[in-house]
Amino acid sequence: MIEISEKAESVIHQMILDKNIADLFLRIGIEDGGCSGLSYNIKLDDLLTEEDEVLPTETFNIVWDKRSIEFLEGIKIDYQNQGMTGGFTIDNPNAKASCGCGASFRTATYKGSRKKCD
Repeated sequence: MIEISEKAESVIHQMILDKNIADLFLRIGIEDGGCSGLSYNIKLDDLLTEEDEVLPTETFNIVWDKRSIEFLEGIKIDYQNQGMTGGFTIDNPNAKASCGCGASFRTATYKGSRKKCD
């Protein structure tokens, strides 16, 4: 299961409202890349596919493709205010190693395809 904090849910909900697009949801995925091998692909989306799983929250849906769930199972998404800025954080119990910025990771069973971070 994917867990999202109240603060992160509130920030994402406001982002969705600001876009003013019907049926917008949060899509979370994993792709090869990043300095550790796997990168998160997180965006607002409005197009569902047959490969998607949906988790409703009180304010929006979280969607992921079926092939990503083994890497996403148990993640916790939070939003933290840090000084004058803020940002989303992901605590992933599947990650056995990650890069310094936290944007990419690898698991014990899959290392992905390492690529230099942008």
